[in-house]
Amino acid sequence: MAATPQKPAAAQQPATATPRRKASRHRGEGQWAAGHFTPLNGNEQVKKDDDGLNVRTRIETIYSKRGFDSIDPSDLRGRMRWWGLYTQRKPGIDGGKTAILEPEELDDSYFMLRVRIDGGALTTRQLRVIGEISQEFARGTADITDRQNVQYHWIRIEDVPEIWNRLEAVGLSTVTACGDTPRVMIGSPVAGIAEDEIIDGTPALEEMKRRVLGNKAYSNLPRKFKTAISGSPVLDVVHEINDVAFVGVRHPEHGPGFDLWVGGGLSTNPKLGVRLGAWVPIEDVPDVYEGVISIFRDYGYRRLRNRARLKFLVADWGAEKFRQVLEDEYLKRKLTDGPAPAEPVSRWRDHVGVHRQKDGRHYVGFAPRVGRVDGTTLTKIADVAEAHGSGRVRTTVEQKMIILDVEESQVDSLVESLEALDLSARPSTFRRGTMACTGIEFCKLAIVETKARGASLIDELERRMPEFDEPITINLNGCPNACARIQVADIGLKGQLVLNDRGEQVEGYQVHLGGALGLEAGFGRKVRGLKVTADELPDYIERVLGRFQAEREDGERFASWVGRASEEALS
Repeated sequence: MAATPQKPAAAQQPATATPRRKASRHRGEGQWAAGHFTPLNGNEQVKKDDDGLNVRTRIETIYSKRGFDSIDPSDLRGRMRWWGLYTQRKPGIDGGKTAILEPEELDDSYFMLRVRIDGGALTTRQLRVIGEISQEFARGTADITDRQNVQYHWIRIEDVPEIWNRLEAVGLSTVTACGDTPRVMIGSPVAGIAEDEIIDGTPALEEMKRRVLGNKAYSNLPRKFKTAISGSPVLDVVHEINDVAFVGVRHPEHGPGFDLWVGGGLSTNPKLGVRLGAWVPIEDVPDVYEGVISIFRDYGYRRLRNRARLKFLVADWGAEKFRQVLEDEYLKRKLTDGPAPAEPVSRWRDHVGVHRQKDGRHYVGFAPRVGRVDGTTLTKIADVAEAHGSGRVRTTVEQKMIILDVEESQVDSLVESLEALDLSARPSTFRRGTMACTGIEFCKLAIVETKARGASLIDELERRMPEFDEPITINLNGCPNACARIQVADIGLKGQLVLNDRGEQVEGYQVHLGGALGLEAGFGRKVRGLKVTADELPDYIERVLGRFQAEREDGERFASWVGRASEEALS
């Protein structure tokens, strides 16, 4: 098992003799392993003052009884995230004020609450409870995220303990769904059932959860820590942009196992994860996982929040040193060298459509619009699944859903029932490939609207280009933080305020073109000066896709065409 000290042994040794720095200078990067335990910013001080996991008791015994105004500010904008709670944006504040107003001016007295769904795995009973909570406590809201979670809005602090009781009664939780913690562990939504699966990562995922969730050894990380594991050959967990990822591979001597990746992440300083060149058998995955997360805890940078992700440590160390530290200091053994994953077998990685399972039954993936559903729809999905013999559903990292275990005789009826709910198992390219973050409707960081804009964009492109069937991803983000993965989309749209042709400041987007994951992974190209107003968006996308169709070579992907196209063709 990996070492899990509260403070690393290295940090407990006397400091070596070095010249004393002036008091005005910072002490390194705030790494615990270097003995730097004195908080270097307000976030680190809040975590040192009290573990975020402890806030639950105050929510249950004080805040839920005395109301929003009784919440301590350090809990409100800090520790409550350890239980999946963020204050949402106060209605009526336009995007131009996002970076100007103080947090308390942006805060509404309602919360976003994130339900973690590790591996996207749900029973129909759990899905029905999620839907019922949405209807009773969240004004019907329930968005599917691109990390397999469900997010509520309009949550009152008074209702949180009852929501927790209902979720936990069916095996769900909001623990460390946010905060500087191990976030939801994303996994293949068809783990254990897909005919083409290399290896089922579910046992490892369950053991990783058991070891770290609610464990105070891992509840004070430098920042958030994102995990992915999948044995699917379609590479369906965006492994390149997670802090740690385990990707199914077949070793020529040892058989199925996992290739180890570390240091991926997007936001304002995107980096793709790097391979450590190590093959990990499934029984060793939890130990390796603990080792990687412990390195982040102990060596991660804590001085500046914008450098506190694992990707910066990996970039500074390199893969060779990171692997050496993992082996020598944490695992106490060497890892086996192994092969890289093969190229994905499909350009779509969302499992939408009808697919045969290894047991002869079928799973059916379907597409809500940009992840926007509601509590009533979720309960109806549970009803539809059960009416067709299924008790299991899944969420995906593309804001889609899947119903498992459908007999062949039930497939057509199930697909028809989903269509009646406006949930298509045979969606257009635009509906299938368009994704959006929360946007200005609820997010305090957002500058522009995204969900409604994405839904209307789908309708308009379907009307204008009904025959277009090339796989295309269009990702809309309300701010620069890339929750909707704009840098790795075919067409990534970063929300900002722009000037229209009348010189008026309006909602718009900076355009990134030709990003990709899986096949030729890389970040999108920014065309110099290219910004599009929200109203111009359908015209622009129709224009650039039309040029792609006219200029592409046989079988050429959009991202490949973007790489060679002129700026004029992309404008």
